[in-house]
Formats: sequence, C-alpha cells, structure tokens
Amino acid sequence: MDYIKAIENSPVYDVAQQTSLQEAPVLSNRLGHQIQIKREDTQSVFSFKLRGAYHKIAQLSESQKAKGVITASAGNHAQGVALAAQKLGLSAIIVMPVTTPQIKVNAVKRIGGKVILAGDTYDDAHIKAKEIEQKESRTFIHPYDDPDVIAGQGTVAKEIIDEIGSDFHAIFIPVGGGGLISGMAVYLKHINPKIKIIAVEADNSACLAAALKAKERVILDKIGIFADGVAVKQVGQYPFEVLPALVDECIQVDTDEICAAIKDIYEETRSIVEPAGALSVAGIKAYLNANPKLKNQHLIGITCGANLNFDRLRHIAERAEIGEEREALLAVKIPEKKGSFLSFCKALKGHGITEFNYRVSNPNEAMIFVGIQLQEGNKEKDAIIQQLHSLSYDPIDMTQNEVAKLHLRHMIGGKAQEIKDEKIYRFQFPERPGALLEFLQQLGQNWNISLFHYRNHGAAFGRVLVGIQVPDADLKKFDACIKETQLNYFNETENPAISLFL
Repeated sequence: MDYIKAIENSPVYDVAQQTSLQEAPVLSNRLGHQIQIKREDTQSVFSFKLRGAYHKIAQLSESQKAKGVITASAGNHAQGVALAAQKLGLSAIIVMPVTTPQIKVNAVKRIGGKVILAGDTYDDAHIKAKEIEQKESRTFIHPYDDPDVIAGQGTVAKEIIDEIGSDFHAIFIPVGGGGLISGMAVYLKHINPKIKIIAVEADNSACLAAALKAKERVILDKIGIFADGVAVKQVGQYPFEVLPALVDECIQVDTDEICAAIKDIYEETRSIVEPAGALSVAGIKAYLNANPKLKNQHLIGITCGANLNFDRLRHIAERAEIGEEREALLAVKIPEKKGSFLSFCKALKGHGITEFNYRVSNPNEAMIFVGIQLQEGNKEKDAIIQQLHSLSYDPIDMTQNEVAKLHLRHMIGGKAQEIKDEKIYRFQFPERPGALLEFLQQLGQNWNISLFHYRNHGAAFGRVLVGIQVPDADLKKFDACIKETQLNYFNETENPAISLFL
C-alpha cells in the first residue's frame, strides 16, 4: 500500500508527460486481437526512466539535494537523472562506460549532467560512481533497485487505468532489473487482480525467469548484449520482493524476434524503438503463438525506449526478416561442372533471392550460401527444403545459425587447404577506440591466426570470428589464455557453417 499511495501522489508530471495508449491496427488485424501500445518512447528523453529518477530525487531532503546526486548508467537512466536534477536545480554526476555511444554522452551533457567516463562496462562505471558517492556525500540514484524509483515507474500503470479502466486481458512489460514491471504490477494487481502480468525478457539475459525458477535472486554468468537496455545479470532486491506474487508468466524472446518487433512498431507508428523498447511487442507475438486458441483478447505492450544508434539499423533490418520468418538461409552443395549453377537457380524458380554466395570448394563440388524470401514463413521454408531434396540436393538450414547470420553471410573467400590444428572462436568485446588492437594483444602471439572477421554493429560491443591454430598439446594453455581475457566467447569449431564454408 505504500507503493500504491506513492504512485497515486507522484510528482513525476513536473518532468514527464502522460503518454498515449495507441491502437495498433496492423498488428491487431494480423494477430486477431486488440493490441495497444503505451508510447513511453515519446517522453522528452525517449524513455520512461525519467519517471523513477524524478520521483526519487524529489523525495530527497534539502541537505541531500544540496550535496547533489550521482548515478551510473550507459543510457536511458542517465538522461532521466540529468533531466530530473536540472528541473530541481541539483548538481548531477553521471558515470558512463567508455564504450557508451557518443550520442548518449552528448544527450546527457546537453541536459546539464556532468559526465565521467570510466571502464568498459556498467559494472566498472558503478564502482566508480560509488567511490564518488562516498567521497562527495552525494546520493546515488539506482536505476531500478530503489522503492522510490519503482514508485515513479508505476505511474505508467496508473495512466493506463485512468485512460481505459482495468478491463483488459494482459499487459506485456519489458524486464531488465525489474523496476518498471514491479511498479506497474503492484498497481495493476491492486486495481484488478485478474489482469495478467506478462514479463518479457531477452532470452540471453533472463534474470527474472532464473530467479523465479530458483525462488531466489541469482546472478547470470553471462548476458546478451543486443538488448542493452535490459542487459542485467541479477534482478533487483526490491523488485523481487513483490514480483513472485504478481507475475503470471515470463516470456523470453531472441534477437531475431526483437528485430521483427522493431519493424512491427515502425510500421504502426513510423517510429524506431531500441531493442529493449520492442520487447513487449515481441512478447505479445510469442504469447499468442504459444496460445493459438486464445481469441479476441485486449493486450497492451509498453514501448519503453527509443535511444538507438543509427548505425544499428542495418543489423536490425537484416535480422528482422528472419525474425518475421520472411527469409531462409540455406547451405547447398552442387557439382562443380558446367551448368550446375544454372540448374540450381532453376530449382528455386518462383522464389525471391535475397543473396547468393558461391565459391569453388574443390574440383568436384562447390558450396552455395543462399538467402530466400519467404511469404508463408517456416512452412514455405520446409517446402523449399523438401523440393531441393527431391531434386537430389542436400540443403542444410542455416537460418538459426549465429555464425552464419553474424559473420558468414558477410565474408568472402572459401576453404583454405591444409590448415592444421585450427580452432574457431566467436568473441564479443567492448567497442571503443583501440579495442580491436587490445583484443589481439590479449590473445598474444603464441598461436597463428588463420581466419579473422570483425563487424561493428553500431552497438557497445564488437563481434569477432577468429580461427587460431592450436596444437592439442597447447589446448589447456590456450583455454587459460582466452579465459583471462574475461570476454564473452563461444567455441564454434564444430559449427556446421564452419566446416561447410570456412
């Protein structure tokens, strides 16, 4: 009840606006349900985060306000704190990782926050912020694990109830540390316990689902980097005090589904949200796909943010087609003889081609990497594969192969002959000036690099595919070396995309 009272009397409208609950006719018609989108991406800082930040800072005593505030953030929370502090005339320090895109750093500075860059990750920035907090007696504004922040975020739910009442089936809420969903769930369940609260997480950073399963907060070993706005290793303590009793279901969605949802939202609104901002729509689609008997329900999603680097759009557009089941990626072996290339193209007659990569493998055969447009989703893909089998081809489905999607389709060349002891690894490292050189230095000079492909997706992290010649006798030493880098890495040596093309 403390949360309810705080939400109903929150001063957030000193800086926040009541955002629209927008109809989504395209999605509604396609999915057969009434779908509405709560447009938190239209706030002045393009995110709901200013609500919690302002509610917290407004509660500070005069002596606390005089000493100023500090936080650590790589994005939306940083802008929320800076704006709240500016409105209340406070000094604000925002500690951001060095990897933070310049567009976000400039946005915080423009609002009036003092930016300090420290470390490669949020955790590094957090440590630096806590040091400054102790040294200068500033108040630390946590992005999600604070009752006042939670109450501020809960005002999103109150606006929905005030506008349309409580007679709707379910609401889909994105989850990182849990501040938004805990504030909203407390209020919605208080008004109408029958409303289903559906938590939506990125499948590679699902800290709430892990905590609910374990019945206690757990720390994930690794988290995904694509939906950076919800990339949190552990759900907050205060959110987890209420969420087990309030969340009806947890849904996880992958990168392709998120990209497809970004496209869906663009088609509805002509606005481009960030990956975290599309989680709820991706969750609605996944929920309906898992519950095909559900008919004519009223569903609401929250587009929670739109702070997106323009450079990331190429990657999003590329993956959206796969997420919408509108593209298939196949690897096919054909005879290396005159007319075989033409014969294969004829076998695909009637299907649009998105890309075609061809390289001689040996005098007798060649491997083709082909992208095919789909009109009827995976059903059509399966039919194409069956058709190719009937024509004595042996296609391999690469549509869900991360190496194929991230690297292979952008590489040229072919198999190198007589490469001994080659191991293939995929790495993710913080993207900043000099990071690629630093990565190579961390690998050292003890082993020969036989393959290298790097892509910058306009995100905080870069992606590298590396081939390294490591004799069996050196495997333990090499494993120790890559663990010392403390980077996310994946052994892709047995990945079929590698053996077929590289």
